[in-house]
Amino acid sequence: MQSKIEGYITEINAFTPTTADELEQFRIKFLGRKGIIGDLFEEFKQTTPEEKRALGKVLNECKQAAEAKVNDFKEQFENHQQQQSGIDLTLPGNPVNIGSRHPISLVRKEITEIFSRIGFNVAEGPEIEDDWHNFTALNFPEEHPARDMQDTFFIKKDTGSDKGDIALRTHTSSVQVRMMENGKPPFRAIMPGRVFRNEAISARAHCIFHQVEGLYVDENVSFADLKQTLYYFVQELYGKGTEVRFRPSFFPFTEPSAEMDVTCMICGGEGCNVCKYSGWVEILGCGMVDPNVLENCGIDSKKYTGFAFGMGIERITMLKYQIKDLRLFFENDVRFLKQFQSEVI
Repeated sequence: MQSKIEGYITEINAFTPTTADELEQFRIKFLGRKGIIGDLFEEFKQTTPEEKRALGKVLNECKQAAEAKVNDFKEQFENHQQQQSGIDLTLPGNPVNIGSRHPISLVRKEITEIFSRIGFNVAEGPEIEDDWHNFTALNFPEEHPARDMQDTFFIKKDTGSDKGDIALRTHTSSVQVRMMENGKPPFRAIMPGRVFRNEAISARAHCIFHQVEGLYVDENVSFADLKQTLYYFVQELYGKGTEVRFRPSFFPFTEPSAEMDVTCMICGGEGCNVCKYSGWVEILGCGMVDPNVLENCGIDSKKYTGFAFGMGIERITMLKYQIKDLRLFFENDVRFLKQFQSEVI
């Protein structure tokens, strides 16, 4: 048996394939399941212990020689094939297209960071709300004309609950209600999220948009605290020297209430379609939390006061990046979105 194995070793060493097919046939012949090496090992099992000591080393040499032959020529054929196909493995790979965050996400993140620097946490809540959290607890009595300002998309009548209709939320103020119901003052948080209103879609409005609302409730909170908080926010977002004005307004859930405007940065105050040719753009509404809202949420309005504000992220983003049409945010036009790839992700 030893002379037979040595003969196979000689055959293996002398073999020089010219094609990958020849190499594969060689591999099957010697190393396949029914190949020569396998048969030799089966025959080896039947030998005496004395013969095994002599044959084991030679048989292993035969197997190792066959495996080395296959591995060496396999690598040569693969390298040759790559060279023939013109592939240069030293060249850099194809570039990978890197995406970017949506401008709405970028501005939301920046707003969150600004308020976090002055101690505001982030609170979130459901987008599908009941009548109590979205309207009634916030001083919107049923059938009151104030509800017309926030007409929304109602889903169904919840007959099994005293909370009333189920609808898509019109503002993230509902998160304020939930936070005050489930906790104790002081509260200092912002509430970013998506909201819905039944509005005609135009360059300045959409039926879906994003808001960031804020709430601060504690003892001895005043309107001066509200103004200084918002002044700080505008200076951090738009830069030092940004002009601001407050106008008296009405919101059912705050008293007194105000609208806050900044100089239109798209036209520089000259007038355009975004600012309705006034030179000013309203960016948020604000005011002192109405005592009725505090009482509805189980908070003693004689001990605690607070302020609240709310802004549309789309409006803020339009001013920051000088975008003239709000509808661009929802059209998924890659040409528009690529403009923000240089922003920090």
